[in-house]
Amino acid sequence: MNETILNVSPVPARTWLAVTALGISAFSIVTSELAPVGMLSTLAKDLNQTESGAGLVVTAYGWIAALAALLSGAMPARIPRKALLVGLMFMLGLSCIAATRTHSMSGFMSARMAGALAHGAFWALIGTVAAQLVPAEKLGLATSVIFGGVSAASVLGVPLSSLITGMTGWRSAFTAISLLALATACVLFWTLPTLSAPKPLRRSVYWGIFKNPLLLSLYGATACIISAHFAAFTYLEPLLMKSQGVPAGSISGLLLMSGLSGLVGNIIAGKLIDRHIKGLISISLLLSAGALGMLGMGSAAPLPFWFTGMLLAIWGAGVSIVFVGLQTWLLRSAGDAAQPASAIYVAIFNAAIGVGALAGGQMLAIIGFQGMALLAASIFLCGMTIVLMLKVPRII
Repeated sequence: MNETILNVSPVPARTWLAVTALGISAFSIVTSELAPVGMLSTLAKDLNQTESGAGLVVTAYGWIAALAALLSGAMPARIPRKALLVGLMFMLGLSCIAATRTHSMSGFMSARMAGALAHGAFWALIGTVAAQLVPAEKLGLATSVIFGGVSAASVLGVPLSSLITGMTGWRSAFTAISLLALATACVLFWTLPTLSAPKPLRRSVYWGIFKNPLLLSLYGATACIISAHFAAFTYLEPLLMKSQGVPAGSISGLLLMSGLSGLVGNIIAGKLIDRHIKGLISISLLLSAGALGMLGMGSAAPLPFWFTGMLLAIWGAGVSIVFVGLQTWLLRSAGDAAQPASAIYVAIFNAAIGVGALAGGQMLAIIGFQGMALLAASIFLCGMTIVLMLKVPRII
């Protein structure tokens, strides 16, 4: 197989360029998914929706992406994986362009769903592509680079989208995402080698995955952590303004601070995740839960601006490490079933984003932001408990 040929050491520079391009692709994809978080108020006003109604865009996108990730396991082996990855990035770019041309919620949602299909299929593939590009001892580093794009999008792409929206409108923000996606597709075409398609899967492979207690525990921890994170994160922009009295002009700055901290967290993950995966994820979840819990503590007056920024930074760095850690753990634990196991993981991850966004909107109306933050922090701690009980994967 090509996989055997590609997994050699030392890793060529062009391979690391391909890995970096995959990271930028992940950044484009997840920024497209989460961009509404940083422009929710503006988007709701322009499309004549409430903020909770506009938040449904994130929910629907996550669920469609989850379905696409699951169906990606049934893609025929004769479809070249390199061409598929490049085509999916072009599809994402075109969907963002289409979104800028709409003036109704239905039109905007339709354009977004096309992007969600590309999102789910692409994300389900890139984890196993990393395993083909680099040797096992470099998998954690390669995964941190690729899924660092996910972390960066979650905590850096959102404030950049918010900043562009504040300067020139939300349509310009989606145009920028489109241009980045199209440019990255060209880089992938140039840097990616020929990739081997996975062997045709039998039902017994999926049955084996769902009988594996370690993989099931990873899926459960992922569902808990991601749902809790996005229940709070989806509504961060309006909630910081209403609960903490943060001026609208300062939102982008706070999110940017969180984003930079997330990048630092990703660097830490790249350095330590291969040797200290369990401890690093557990500590990150504990710190994230603490930061989110402090944001949710009731008080007579809003928290100081600098303290709010510090808590957001801790939360962003912690979640960044968790994203990389869970994906690395899964790839190492799945063995030959890495592709279908990764597809299921991506489906659960994206479904959890949708569930979190939907549940966050409902909890917001019932218990408010402070109660929602405390509940999300508690779920983080539950996820940490699951992680502490898991067996550490070996580097093969």
